[in-house]
Amino acid sequence: MPKILIVDDEEEIVALVKRYAQREGYETMCAYDGAKAIEICKTEDFDMIIMDVMMPETDGFHACKEIRKMKDIPVLMLSARGTEYDKLFGFEVGVDDYLTKPFSPKELMARVKVIIDRHKKAALQVEPSEKLIFDGLEIDTLGHNVYIDGKKTELTAKEFDLLLFLTKNKRIVLSRDKILNVVWGYDYFGEDRTVDWQIKLLRGKLGSYRKMIKTVRGVGYKFEP
Repeated sequence: MPKILIVDDEEEIVALVKRYAQREGYETMCAYDGAKAIEICKTEDFDMIIMDVMMPETDGFHACKEIRKMKDIPVLMLSARGTEYDKLFGFEVGVDDYLTKPFSPKELMARVKVIIDRHKKAALQVEPSEKLIFDGLEIDTLGHNVYIDGKKTELTAKEFDLLLFLTKNKRIVLSRDKILNVVWGYDYFGEDRTVDWQIKLLRGKLGSYRKMIKTVRGVGYKFEP
């Protein structure tokens, strides 16, 4: 039975999410601030964390960052704020998904199912050792490492998946919908700006090789080594 940690300082939200999660067959634990979530994750393992951004003492972004230092647990962030800056910052610290309040519990559960399924599939997948090299950009697919001119650069799991999908389809124009379906696992309920935000973050980490990711206006992106 998949196990979910629900973190929010609003008891009503926690109760709502818990009720829907248990209906879907998930085991649940709850916390009402980020600091408590960090403590729980030191001793407990989860298949997924649903966490609010704005909480007293320790916010969701900081909690996510600290938890990711310990364990690779997918995180879906809830927030009353849906600005581009908030979403960019969330993806930067390793958030897998972002849902703006107020939200549909059914939509939340749909996203949770997809993320858990994809995470489990990725953990079981065994790839042959392979390195993709484009000038000074080197991608170690087995080790999930990326090197820029010989120096390792830190990418989030989602940034790595996005880069790998682009490079394995080099010179092919990929629509935002296609990228969402493959990298995120579903159509992301129309939020195709998510791709633009992740591309922006990824380009920022590729240095001079950022120009290899081309924007195709009105369509999407392609990798042009």
